[in-house]
Amino acid sequence: MHQILVNIGGRPGIDCRGFCCYCYHRHVQQTPVLGCRHCPPDRIGCTYCSTIFRKTDQKFKPPWFIGVKALVELMKIGKDGTNFYIQGEGDPSCYPKFRQLIEMINKMGVPFSIGYTTGKGFDDPSIGHFLVDQGLSSIVFSIFSVDPMLLRNYIHDPSPEVTLSVLEYLCGESEVFPNIILVPGVNDGDHLDETCHWLEEKGAKGLIIFRFANVEEQGIIRGNAPIINNQRIHSITEFNDIVSNLSRKYNLRIDSMPLWDSKAQSPFIITYKPDYLDRLPRVFRQASIITGAIAAPYIQHILETRGGSQKSVIPTKKDIACLITIKDLKNIDLSLLEKTVIIPGRALVHDKEAKSVLCSDGVSRVIVRGPDTLTIDQMYWDISRKDAIHDELANFTALINLINEYGV
Repeated sequence: MHQILVNIGGRPGIDCRGFCCYCYHRHVQQTPVLGCRHCPPDRIGCTYCSTIFRKTDQKFKPPWFIGVKALVELMKIGKDGTNFYIQGEGDPSCYPKFRQLIEMINKMGVPFSIGYTTGKGFDDPSIGHFLVDQGLSSIVFSIFSVDPMLLRNYIHDPSPEVTLSVLEYLCGESEVFPNIILVPGVNDGDHLDETCHWLEEKGAKGLIIFRFANVEEQGIIRGNAPIINNQRIHSITEFNDIVSNLSRKYNLRIDSMPLWDSKAQSPFIITYKPDYLDRLPRVFRQASIITGAIAAPYIQHILETRGGSQKSVIPTKKDIACLITIKDLKNIDLSLLEKTVIIPGRALVHDKEAKSVLCSDGVSRVIVRGPDTLTIDQMYWDISRKDAIHDELANFTALINLINEYGV
């Protein structure tokens, strides 16, 4: 299917009826450009890393502007197998001319999806019927809880009962992808059980649970940690146990970020599957692999089974590898590093700066970028187990080939 992004613009915290308690845009500072693999050799900063984390001041775009851009893109690729995907930095449900926008999109003759809404802009219960009548194919709905009091107090929803009624209708008439940002002591425990039971009863096909990130190690790297002062956070083990227990208890497909896609059985589905591991090349040279704390034990196990060193993987304190910055590299014990070091492909570090830091002990090292990903790093509800295995085998083959090409 061809997907055309329909960006409606908007400002976090302003064009969404106020920040949700968990929103990672809260307290954002205009942080320095971090650098990345796309930067020119002599300069930190490029189109990609200069804009990916930039604080936006763009108001909602007018409907005519959005419509013209959408129509131009549609004319380029045609209607067959095409879907509009509506999203923005502001909450789509809070778009001031929402019905007008949807009617305009509908007249173009292709279905549409809505990406990430809390629904707190829906004040009229009939909006669910309207969306289905206009050709809604799917919607990503961040629900937080089915307790109206929690919706009112923590995401500032002025009409939580209406939001829940809209979600209930859509669960029975459309593809709804509910998700929850799980904040310890707020919407977990009995509240989470109540939410799962409600979604199962209303006909939702699944639920994605996101671990609340509150500190820099979890990826809050825009100068805005903590998002909530003195807020406890779930450890990875604790979070995984919660998700696993819920998966056994409810007839929902329950996945989580980070860590687990129950349908594809990923990430790192090949870790303990000898028949898949045997398809990978042998490791016959040595290199240090810098990665995130979550992925490190999986990568170490896979490389060891193919002949790699028992100390080849160096975890940082950052949970997710693609959010590693130069600060994380500065905290690495350089005495642990081989003369070849492979850093994550998407690490937010300039190549020249990475080499300077990782060779600051006087040892000349070769610094190489690894694959962008080694496993599925986000939820794809339509990915199969076969596709997940194929991706992991291809990515680990690329990593091992880098070790064998550049390693000692």
